[in-house]
Amino acid sequence: MRIATWNVNSLTARLQHVLDWLIANPVDVLCLQELKMTDDKFPLEVLKSAGYEAAVFGQKTYNGVAILSLQPVRDVVKNISGFTDEQSRVIAATIDTPAGEVRVVNGYFVNGQAPGSEKFDYKMKWMNALREWLRQEMVAHPNLVLLGDFNIVLEDRDSFDPVGLAETIHHTTAERDQFKALLSLGLTDAFRLFDQPEKSYSWWDYRMLGYQKNRGLRIDHILVSAPLVPLAKSCVIDRVPRKWKTPSDHAPVVLEI
Repeated sequence: MRIATWNVNSLTARLQHVLDWLIANPVDVLCLQELKMTDDKFPLEVLKSAGYEAAVFGQKTYNGVAILSLQPVRDVVKNISGFTDEQSRVIAATIDTPAGEVRVVNGYFVNGQAPGSEKFDYKMKWMNALREWLRQEMVAHPNLVLLGDFNIVLEDRDSFDPVGLAETIHHTTAERDQFKALLSLGLTDAFRLFDQPEKSYSWWDYRMLGYQKNRGLRIDHILVSAPLVPLAKSCVIDRVPRKWKTPSDHAPVVLEI
């Protein structure tokens, strides 16, 4: 089973990229972030023609998440239970596989803007709520995958300039502590289960030749619960779509279990 995450930075602009990528990489599950469209605009029929069912939680102009799956999805939950939020940031669904059910939680984590800002405070509250909700989800669903655009650099090696960007957004101690608190629930960073090339990033700024100079960040993550760790075979960042014309600023991350 292959599960992928990709912040497409507007599905309207990148639908053909998604379709082309799925032809070359027919993953079982693809989680998308930053749809930037309402549910009624989501291309359900087009994706169904490509073989994929979809659970969608859209929003006009901003945010929006979706789970595409070759198998039917069930028990869909939108946003964090018990946390009032006007943003479309989280969608969860259960997918049945020959080896049993897998709970997939797809999140577009809060950016946070800057330490000390209201948006940063919102990020901290959102992360607290996410963690407590996931604690319950993991009891109900031992086989769980949390993936998406976390907007957090976990380690210095996940940033092109960890010294110059220290304690700036995505790099703050507070954000990293929140990430570690998620891991303490019993989740593991699937990417780091395997030897990886140095300077492995999943996002590059459009400006200042960010991709060409590999001035990137690894902020797109796939975390797996303990029962899935021994089943993980590989986890890679596919940089190919970032080279395409008018690309998303993020690249897909793919886990095989």
